[in-house]
Amino acid sequence: MNDNKGYKPNILIADDSEMNRAILMDMLESEYTIIEAEDGKEAISILEKRIDEISLVLLDIVMPNMDGFGVLKIMNQRKWIEVVPVIMISSESGASQVERAYALGITDFISRPFNAVIVHRRVVNTILLHAEQKKLIDLVEQQIYEKEKQNDMMINILSHIVEFRNGESGLHILHIHTLTEILLQHLLHFTDRYRMSQTEINLICTASALHDIGKIGIPGEILNKPGRLTDEEFSIMKTHTTLGASMLNDIPAYQNEPLVKMAHDICRWHHERYDGRGYPDRLKGDDIPIAAQIVALADVYDALTSERVYKKAFSHEVAIDMILDGQCGAFNPLLFECLSSSADTIQKELQNSTPNYANKKTMKNIVKEILNK
Repeated sequence: MNDNKGYKPNILIADDSEMNRAILMDMLESEYTIIEAEDGKEAISILEKRIDEISLVLLDIVMPNMDGFGVLKIMNQRKWIEVVPVIMISSESGASQVERAYALGITDFISRPFNAVIVHRRVVNTILLHAEQKKLIDLVEQQIYEKEKQNDMMINILSHIVEFRNGESGLHILHIHTLTEILLQHLLHFTDRYRMSQTEINLICTASALHDIGKIGIPGEILNKPGRLTDEEFSIMKTHTTLGASMLNDIPAYQNEPLVKMAHDICRWHHERYDGRGYPDRLKGDDIPIAAQIVALADVYDALTSERVYKKAFSHEVAIDMILDGQCGAFNPLLFECLSSSADTIQKELQNSTPNYANKKTMKNIVKEILNK
């Protein structure tokens, strides 16, 4: 059943009964490499180290230390359930138990005592089905990626022209994209106040690249001044928000395009503050579009952690503390929660940030949403 001669997929059997593990091993070891776990905690430990190597988990419900439902809960939290299929094995075949297991993402359910033919067939089918599904996801992802790549390329070229003129690092736009996505995902986890699909999240992330496009119209001596701006110079600098919005308004052929509308809102209002002390319109609270609120927070974080002509870079930890302490202006309290809870993720993702990595990740999320629907 395997294309690679000699290759045997790995199956993790998590069951506290040595006899049950031995029976399953006897049924499957001729075609699969068996990894054993005596309880749920050991299963999680193995998955942490070898998640990319395991093709299937056979999971008992009743185990000491951590039962099968505990394992499934952690697999859901860490999104492993999307990577590795799980077949639940148990003598507990009540409808409520089975329903709960399926709700937590299992692919199939096998009751004890084992029937060798049924076990073998379900294991083979599950592994084959998961492999085919992965091929389908990769195919659709590649098609969408190729379609969107040209649009993203033009936006990123334009954004990098702004960065080059502004003396900023070429990673600024990429960082804003990454930060915006992380904060949006955490926001949706914390509250249902702002409902949006993965497609809408992708739209906001793409539009975020244009947040500073208005700086094209700001004189270079102000943009790149190494010292503190005078009041008059700062007044001119602040006009980059309205300049960017006006530029987008002056593209008549695309006024009804969602991307243009989103980019307009972000350009104009990403310097507004939750307490109404921002600019240019002194909007307050949720009068500021949530997309602009998110990009504003992402922009502040990246400005703090990046070296500029007028300042040295702050560390990740210092930047987080400064923002949460209110030293960088007022933000939506929910966004403070998102920033605090995602601090470790932000540091890790920014280290991995490359244009290809960000684009591929976005496409995977869109494909997942399409397939779920």
